[in-house]
Amino acid sequence: MPSVALDGDPVPRTGELPESSLAELGDRPLGFYVHVPFCVTRCGYCDFNTYTAEELVSRDGTATASRETYADQAIAEVELADRVLSGRRPPVSTVFVGGGTPTLLPAEDLGRIITAIRDRFGTTPDAELTTEANPETVTPDYLARLREAGFTRLSFGMQSARPHVLKVLERGHTPGRPERCVRWAREAGFAHVNLDLIYGTPGESDEDWRASLEAAVGAGPDHVSAYSLIVEEGTRLAARVRRGELTEPDDDTMADRYLMADEILSAAGFTAYEVSNWARTPEGRSAHNLLYWTGGHWWGVGPGAHSHVGGTRWWNVKHPAAYAARLAAGDSPGLAREVLTEQERRFERILLELRVERGCPLDLLEPHGRVAAERAVMEGLLEAEAHAAGRAVLTRHGRLLADAVARDLT
Repeated sequence: MPSVALDGDPVPRTGELPESSLAELGDRPLGFYVHVPFCVTRCGYCDFNTYTAEELVSRDGTATASRETYADQAIAEVELADRVLSGRRPPVSTVFVGGGTPTLLPAEDLGRIITAIRDRFGTTPDAELTTEANPETVTPDYLARLREAGFTRLSFGMQSARPHVLKVLERGHTPGRPERCVRWAREAGFAHVNLDLIYGTPGESDEDWRASLEAAVGAGPDHVSAYSLIVEEGTRLAARVRRGELTEPDDDTMADRYLMADEILSAAGFTAYEVSNWARTPEGRSAHNLLYWTGGHWWGVGPGAHSHVGGTRWWNVKHPAAYAARLAAGDSPGLAREVLTEQERRFERILLELRVERGCPLDLLEPHGRVAAERAVMEGLLEAEAHAAGRAVLTRHGRLLADAVARDLT
């Protein structure tokens, strides 16, 4: 999902949207993102909007937010979305529950949120309903209950198969646990399972990365995501790098790791359908992420969640207590919003569609962008055959420089 600035116009207390945005609702798929902001501990590299139990207690010892009441709050926002989008929307085609650690909530609570979305909006016959899962927070019984609740897809945070790499990332699971989780998911009836990997952790060697890829493939998922580590300011990992305790890999090393991922995953029958995502079959691709990349509409539920409907983008208050208070008062939890200009929407469409396998239409480009596309073909960054057919499609080498290519085209 594209990042946004935190300034913007106020969101109306009712959450109402501009008529021009509502008018677009029938044109593209509609999805929901549900953010669960709770974690047992915060990983050293993470800058997501998450909170441990200790961080949700006031000075007098009173809990300011609670896992036990969170499902009810999320459902209240689903009901708000129903009022705002009333009569204008298609059935929901994707729901993605992320975090944080969604699986800290009872499976039944996650199921209640899914049911609320289904009851209020309806879902398409092939709706993809995904939740992220921390390997250490699930059991075979828990996964079976998620399946009973209606989920169709799981995404496990594996990150690495090497203990010393996991230690640097401050990940709590033990090596081998994600692989067992994939087996449990299959036994529970999940046809689609993703493993998330991270490359470029300080101290990770080429052999460490190869071992992680091979372990992931051997676990039998039908989808693998591999992301380069970004050392975000304000995290414990950034502080360790700044103090010289850890050294980040250089760009050449990161490029080699990416190419290794593509080589190993392709040899195992996976196809790169987006820069950082590989699937064994078209059915295994993440429909929810494709909705983001191809300009769909989505409503983000939860503290700090972002939404986009018809060119209007908004984001919720970040703290769970503030989020709960607004909903309890009958108000939108939206903090601020922006209505994108046509030029901004065109820029984002190029930036995002270029990342996917089929690329973006050349007719989106202005004259200078078409010249840049021709140059990128000559430099081996865009596919010549696709260019001749009117599309800008990244080559394998071009995927390494996706952001730079997108900037040139826009």
